[in-house]
Parts: sequence; C-alpha cells; structure tokens
Amino acid sequence: MTLFSRAVDGILEASVVGSFTSLGFRSRKALGDWETLAPGCMTGRNVVVTGATSGLGTACARDLVQLGARLTLIARSQAKAEATCAQLVRDTPGAQVDYVLADMGELAEVQRAAMTLLSRYEKLDVLVHNAGALDSTYSATREGTEQTIATHVVGPYMLTSMLLPILSSARPAEAVGAARILWVSSGGMYAEPLDVDSLEMGPEGFDGVKAYAKAKRAQVTLSEMMAQAFAPAGLRVHAMHPGWADTPGIARSLPTFRKLTRPLLRTPEQGADTLVWLAASDGQPLQETGKFWFDRTIRSIHKLAKTRKADTPQARAALWNWVEDRASVCAPSLRPPVVSVT
Repeated sequence: MTLFSRAVDGILEASVVGSFTSLGFRSRKALGDWETLAPGCMTGRNVVVTGATSGLGTACARDLVQLGARLTLIARSQAKAEATCAQLVRDTPGAQVDYVLADMGELAEVQRAAMTLLSRYEKLDVLVHNAGALDSTYSATREGTEQTIATHVVGPYMLTSMLLPILSSARPAEAVGAARILWVSSGGMYAEPLDVDSLEMGPEGFDGVKAYAKAKRAQVTLSEMMAQAFAPAGLRVHAMHPGWADTPGIARSLPTFRKLTRPLLRTPEQGADTLVWLAASDGQPLQETGKFWFDRTIRSIHKLAKTRKADTPQARAALWNWVEDRASVCAPSLRPPVVSVT
C-alpha cells in the first residue's frame, strides 16, 4: 500500500459503513494494486467448501472452479447441491465439481461427510468453513447443542480435526500451494467478547444476532489457535470477513437492514473476493498464518476495549476445551499454546 492508500483505508475502516459496503471494496481495489490471480492457478488442487449453494459460498465456488480447482461442496439439501453443481459446470465447462450431504451442526452427518472425503481424496489443499445462518428463534441439534454455535463452530472444528490427515498431505508451508483452512467470519463479531460461559445461548431470551456474533468471535479465536497448533504440519489457517454483502442469508435474516442498506451492499462476488484470494494466492496468504483479513488486508480482531480485555489465555483454553468436548474429538498433540492477542 502507498501512504495515500493506507490513509484512505484507515478512514474507511474507522467509518465502518464506508468500509463494510461496496464503497470500501471499490476504493481499496482501485488504490491497492491487488494481485490478479492467474488463470489455472488452482489446477490440481482439491477444495472443499461448506455452505456453497447460495450467496458467498456460491460466489467463492464459482471463482475457484474457474481458476481450475477440483471442488466438493458440503450442503444440507441434495436438490440445491445438484443445482449448484450443474450451474457451476454450465458456467465453466469441464469443471470438476461434486458434493457431499451434511448439516454442519449435526455431528453424525459431519462425521459421515468427513469419512467420504477421506476416501475420496489423498490430499486436500483448501478447506473453507462458510456454512452458517442467523436464526431468529432458538433450535438445538440432535446432540442438544444450540444450532448457531453448533453449525458455525462445533461442526467445523470436528470436520477440520477429521480431515487433518489429508490436509497434512498437501505441500508443506514453504512450498507453492500449501494447504489452507479458511474461516468465513463476520464483522458482527467485533461487538462480542470471548466468553465461553455465555457462548451457547439457551431458549429463554434467545437473541439470534447475539448468538451469531458470539459464534463468529469464537471462529476467529479458533482460527488463531489452530494456526499455532497446525503450523508444524505445514498448514496455513486464516479467517476473514466479507463486509456487508447482499446475499439470500441477509435477505432472510435481516430484511429491514437489507432494505435500508441495499444500494450500498456488496455483491456476493465482492464479499467473497478475499476468501478466493486466500485460497488461491501463493503470496501473502502463505507467508502469514493465523491472521484475520478484510479486503486483502490483515485486521485486528478487536475494536473495543471490552473484547480485548476478555481475550485471555484462560478464556482461550476454555474455548478450545469446550469445543473439543462438544465435538468429542481430542487431538492432544495438536493442542495449541493459549496466548492472548495484544
């Protein structure tokens, strides 16, 4: 970045609205000298994307397929999965696309999906955790975990743990194309501190927006911890947020917000740009790990003093233990050091 572009970026970031909307994306792209991903740069690489049948997930899947990736979608609906795969092949003739069915909040389904992927691939180059939703009413999984935290955190943790053998089989971090684990978070997480005791909301007084923000905070923290834990295996782990994008999820969950901001909202493709870049680029995304990105720039995971204060080694250790217990997966050799972020 030039001094001028950094100044513009700082002004946009401080404004929030200017940053998270399409204005921020267009301004940063115009001023940032962004890397152009070479056609075919993902050829020979295997990618799994959860929640890829609409919105950001579909936009990400389309771009990765066009770059040459072999793609597997994890989706809840067979009809939507088949329709998405068919559309991707129409858009990119010859594309290698298939799907596995699983609700990411239901651990038995996640386990089956993981076993299918382990039998399908000898190596996995990119795992994208994108599935999720903001629900206004309380619901629980078959295991009894609140649906939001189960889908955004527990299921992805379990899937990652089970797929480590084939993720670790990809190229080492110092080589081109090292394996990556990517988390799609949300700017909403800035409002919520890390608090494991209140991480799982109950039916009484359930607030879908708060539950969503808590889950997204947990995702970003887990991303940092996984980056530390998996570095010896040569893996790169990153989280990002897409800004405010006009997706079916926003239309369903936040209709009033969408009505008021629609002229300023990003397209799904703009929202997914950083995600695609993190998956495909062999530049900065391989030089770094455990970072939180927005518009191809590393960002702090804290904007408020209350969230920074709550981010302690004890809170991080409690989060890892809680998720590990809920997922019933234990990998002690990969347990990360629990350091706080300054």
